[in-house]
Amino acid sequence: MTDRAVAVPRSLPVARSHAARRAKRRIRPVLKHVLLVACALTMLYPVLWMVVSSVRPNNEIFRNAGLALTHLRVENYSNGWHAFSQPFSHYLINSLIVVIGAILGNLLACSLAAYAFARLEFKAKRLWFAMMLVTIMLPVHVIIVPQYVLYSQLGWVNTFLPLIVPKFLATDAFFIFLMVQFIRGIPREIDEAARIDGAGHARIFFHVILPLMVPALATTAIFTFIWTWNDFYTQLIYLTDPDKYTTPLALRAFVDQQSATDWGSVFAMSVVSLVPVFLVFLAGQRFLLRGIATTGGK
Repeated sequence: MTDRAVAVPRSLPVARSHAARRAKRRIRPVLKHVLLVACALTMLYPVLWMVVSSVRPNNEIFRNAGLALTHLRVENYSNGWHAFSQPFSHYLINSLIVVIGAILGNLLACSLAAYAFARLEFKAKRLWFAMMLVTIMLPVHVIIVPQYVLYSQLGWVNTFLPLIVPKFLATDAFFIFLMVQFIRGIPREIDEAARIDGAGHARIFFHVILPLMVPALATTAIFTFIWTWNDFYTQLIYLTDPDKYTTPLALRAFVDQQSATDWGSVFAMSVVSLVPVFLVFLAGQRFLLRGIATTGGK
């Protein structure tokens, strides 16, 4: 009886410690999720404030930092849509033209350059690859002046050509590097089997390698869309005709053209310009995650 009486009290602290550990294990995930939700709301607050401000009267936009609506002004969207001589859809189409051209150029040129670096053997291959990587570190401000002089001599200023043609020359080294890493993860036995069947480099690339590069191609297309759609500096340099303005330039002109800016309409058109980016990212999120994961893991 004495041994049992002593054993029971000793087991109570052990049971309490196990219960405390189980409680901590349950609380930790909850705290992590609460922290993540708080961080997400903090990062999303500017976007949510812009969406709410797009349906507020002008005299309430900068007076209220909250997200509560007291007056609803939906006409901000119609006023912003018809604020220029052209409807806002005209500038959305201009951005779409530039984006489609940039995506096609990057997909074709960068994939070909990546295949050459990953599969072909040529003189000074490592040197050229290193020089290609160095171009990633060059800021656009360093090369914008000689590029502008060149395009001005070619008569390309105030056209979409300076924004599209360079993409067909594999100027985005980041995407070349991404595709090179992806192709290196594809077994060379597949190439050798195709070569035994009589396929050359062109057939191997288009019929063997390219279909296996869908995640990397999707990642390139999504990033190209987002970066080109949101590009302001380069488009501001080369486009001077208001009829050729893209969405970022139209939003900037919207602010500059009035002494008293209709901020409600500006925010309304900003929301409209974000919708394509959101839809593209939402549709390609699965391919984006696969492309980044497989590129870094192989």
